[in-house]
Amino acid sequence: MLKKIALCFMFSLILGVIPQAHTEIQGTSIPTLTKLCLASDPILHKQQSKQHAKEVNSNHRNQRKNKGLSLSQLYRKFPETIVTKGPRSKKIALTFDDVPDPRFTPAVLNILSKYHVKATFFVVGKRAEEYPGLVARMKREGHAIGNHSYDHPLFTKIPLSQFQKQIVTTDTIIHNIVGYNPRLMRPPYGDITEEQLKWAKKQGYKIVNWNVDSLDWKGLRKNEVKKNILSSVGRGSIILQHAGGGVGSDLTGTIQALPEVIQNLRKKGYIFVTVPELLRIPVNR
Repeated sequence: MLKKIALCFMFSLILGVIPQAHTEIQGTSIPTLTKLCLASDPILHKQQSKQHAKEVNSNHRNQRKNKGLSLSQLYRKFPETIVTKGPRSKKIALTFDDVPDPRFTPAVLNILSKYHVKATFFVVGKRAEEYPGLVARMKREGHAIGNHSYDHPLFTKIPLSQFQKQIVTTDTIIHNIVGYNPRLMRPPYGDITEEQLKWAKKQGYKIVNWNVDSLDWKGLRKNEVKKNILSSVGRGSIILQHAGGGVGSDLTGTIQALPEVIQNLRKKGYIFVTVPELLRIPVNR
C-alpha cells in the first residue's frame, strides 16, 4: 500500500508540470493512469469525488440562476397578473383550451347550452382563422374568450418578439370575429417567462392558468376525467379541459364526462361562471 501511495504522490507531481491533454507514459494516457491511481488509493478517490460534487452543485446553481424565475416564483411576484384560481366562493370556472376544433368543440358547446353553463374558451389564432364560425358561436352563446397564442408554441422557448407576435396576431383574429380584444391570456402548457409576463402586464392582460387539471389531453376515459376534476375541485377553482386537440387526439372522455361533472358539482352547491365573472374583470382590454 505504501508503494502505491508513493507512486500516486510521484504521479501527482508529474501531473502538475505535464500538460495532461497531450502526454502519454509508455502508451498509457494520463487520464488512464489517473484512474488507476485513484482506484488504488481510496483517499484520493474520495477527495476527487468531493471536488466533483462541488463542481456539479455549482453548475446546477448557475443553471438555476440563468434560467430565471420558476412559474411558482412568478405567481408570487405577479399575483395580480397571473392567477390559477379565483376568490374562495362557491363559484367555479370551466375552461377549454385549443379551440376551435370541429371534431370536439361543437359537442362541448351543445352540452354547455343544454345545462345552461357559461364557460371560458382559450382560442388558438390559426384555428380561429380556419373555423371562425365556431368562435362566433362561443361569443353568441355567452361564453368568454381568451388568447391561447397563434400556433401553440412553448413560450419559454421563443424570444419576446415572437411571443408578442403570437399574441398580437391572435388578438387581431379574435377581434375581427367577436368585436373585442380579449383581456384573458393562457400560455400553452401554462408556461411563460418573466420578460413576457412583464410585457403582458403592461398591455393589460390577465394571465389565467388553473388549479384543477382534468388531464383529458391524454385521451383519458370518462371516469378518469371525471375523477381528476371532482377529486380536486374547490371554492374558486379554475378547471382545465380541452375542446380541441392535435392530430389523433381523442377527447371523447371529456365530452362524456362533462354532463356528469356539471350535475355533480351543482348538487354540491357550486355555481358555474366565466373566468372574467370569477375574477370580476371585464372580458376585453
